Amino acid sequence: MTSPAPTKPTPSELEMLRLLWQSGPATARQVHQAAQAARPDMNYATVLRLLQVMHTKGWLTRDESARAHVYAPAQEQDALQTSLIKELIHKAFSGSGKALVLAALRGGHVSKKERAEIQALLDQDK
Repeated sequence: MTSPAPTKPTPSELEMLRLLWQSGPATARQVHQAAQAARPDMNYATVLRLLQVMHTKGWLTRDESARAHVYAPAQEQDALQTSLIKELIHKAFSGSGKALVLAALRGGHVSKKERAEIQALLDQDK
């Protein structure tokens, strides 16, 4: 039985989650191959152990019906991102979503294309 997921995954766990959200359910070998594209130094044993730990923590589900276990995120990407953003807003921005958005816009973290998408979204709400 898995224990409840902690409030936030580690950077390495987030990397594995991103790979699984992009690819869909995958074996450790498939995740390892995808991880090597960004981090050639990542070895198979590390990926396998990380997936096993994440399963124990409740971040991943594991289908054990085949010889090679298939891992999948236990939570949708949007749900986890929303949870992480809420925590960030609370901790770093005193609960102000506006302060978070302004920091992102001022800090150069938003491209012109992304600004246009944000503006279109804001215009829809008018």
